[in-house]
Amino acid sequence: MRRIQEKCVVLLATGGYVGYIPVAPGTFGTLVAIPLCYLLSMLGPLVGMLFIGVFAGFAVWISGKAEKLFNSKDSSLIVIDEMAGFLVTLFLIPWSFKTLVTGFLLFRVMDIAKPFPIRRLESTLNGGWGVVGDDVLAGIYANAALRVIMRFF
Repeated sequence: MRRIQEKCVVLLATGGYVGYIPVAPGTFGTLVAIPLCYLLSMLGPLVGMLFIGVFAGFAVWISGKAEKLFNSKDSSLIVIDEMAGFLVTLFLIPWSFKTLVTGFLLFRVMDIAKPFPIRRLESTLNGGWGVVGDDVLAGIYANAALRVIMRFF
C-alpha cells in the first residue's frame, strides 16, 4: 500500500511525470496547468479563490511528501508548485489566447527571476511551504503585471 501512495505522490508532484522532462520542467509544468486555468476562468471569484486555496494547500502537502521521496529540497522534478502559481497568475483574468500567453510569459519570468522577496521566501519557508510559496508569490506578481498590461494595451 505504501508503494501505491508513493507512486501517487510522484504522479501528482511531477504533474503527470512532466517534471521528468530534462529541459525546463517548470515551463512544462506550467503548461500542464492550462486546463485547470480554463476551469478557474469559469468559476466566480469566491469559488475560484476557494479552488486556488484548496489546490495550493494540496500542492504544499504533496510537495512536502515529494521532497522526502526525492531526498531533495525543492527538486526540479516537482512541478505542482508551478501549476499553483499559474492558477494565481490567471485568477480573475478574462480568458483569451492573448491573456493566456501573456500570463504564461509573465509567470515564467517572475518564477525564474524571483524578484524581491520571492527568493527570500523560497529559502525561509520549510518543506512544501517553501516549494509552493515562492510560486504563489510569483503568480501574484505576474497577475498584477498582467492587469497593468491589460489596462494600457
